[in-house]
Amino acid sequence: MNKIGSATVVKQIAATAAAAVVVAIWAAPVLAQADVCDKPVQMEGFKTCADVAKAEAEGSIVQYSTDPEKGQVALMKKFSDQFPKIKTSYVRLQAGALYAKILAERNAKAYLADVLVISDMGMVQDFSRRGGFQRYVSPEMAAFKPEYKSKPEGSWTWACIIVSGIAYNPNNVKPEDVPKTWEDLLDPKWKDAVNVKVSNSGLQMSAWYVLKPILGDEYFKKFGDNKPRAFDSYVQQYGRLIDGQDKVIMAAQYSGFVEFKAKGAPLAFVAPETGLPSAQQSVGIVSDAPNPNAARLYLDWLLSPVGQKAYSEILLNHSPRSDVPPPPGALPIDKMKLLFPNDYEDFEKKRPEFVKEWDRIVGARK
Repeated sequence: MNKIGSATVVKQIAATAAAAVVVAIWAAPVLAQADVCDKPVQMEGFKTCADVAKAEAEGSIVQYSTDPEKGQVALMKKFSDQFPKIKTSYVRLQAGALYAKILAERNAKAYLADVLVISDMGMVQDFSRRGGFQRYVSPEMAAFKPEYKSKPEGSWTWACIIVSGIAYNPNNVKPEDVPKTWEDLLDPKWKDAVNVKVSNSGLQMSAWYVLKPILGDEYFKKFGDNKPRAFDSYVQQYGRLIDGQDKVIMAAQYSGFVEFKAKGAPLAFVAPETGLPSAQQSVGIVSDAPNPNAARLYLDWLLSPVGQKAYSEILLNHSPRSDVPPPPGALPIDKMKLLFPNDYEDFEKKRPEFVKEWDRIVGARK
């Protein structure tokens, strides 16, 4: 398992790529029609229409993803354990930076990624319109609800569901002070004690998008008065909660809570009655992928019960498949009130507004 490039190089690419998004002009090719192959091959735990011999001859696969690095390493190792001839590599960035990077590369006609896994549906739709996804109808897609797949299917599919709520450290928050509603986070006692994710986060935008119509336009303006601190990763967020640097996380990723709670960390999670802002990780094969056969094999594995179980157990997010159990230590998804954006086209259009407001809330701009 290798991470492509150094951290410095990735940061430089992400910084320059942001400007490149504005001038992205590569044409969207017409997607060829594709159907499930007539005779998918039965592998150990899944079916595939990929040419396995060609996939192994390609010998590598590169995944671009917003998932935490540690989780990606473990997940892709599961795949490479089953297919040791295929070397796995990855790039991890928050959604906005990752999308800017892949667009900049494509503008430069540098095709480095085989698979894209990203948590912002607006970006997924934009990439799809640009012809960024190679259409491949996996035989495993039949187990996913229509709303979890592109139309027509084959461009992208939800790989997992990400849930958020309110997290706190009971060692640092008195029982009478525990925030039970989203409105409770407006209390001045939380000033300089709350953390959130940066505006590049797809989950953070989902929270902003679904809660604003419910709580009102003034909610986030008032929330900003408490001076929340923004971080790139939920690992940083929970680390600060555990260390006592912060007391509360707004739109805390549930999988992070499950992960650190299982390690014995002093944490508690609140599911407000209003609902839990949720997002997805969509996965698709990138058009002009350097290793298309390996990418197809990997996608079939990832969407199968064996791949989804590995994803759930390692990254602790819920599978969209009904035949895959919830992550260890997590509530079943049907026991939670999830709030998803109900209009992803509008969601996509609102991103500039969100970025501007969120950056102002966390002090990244005036």
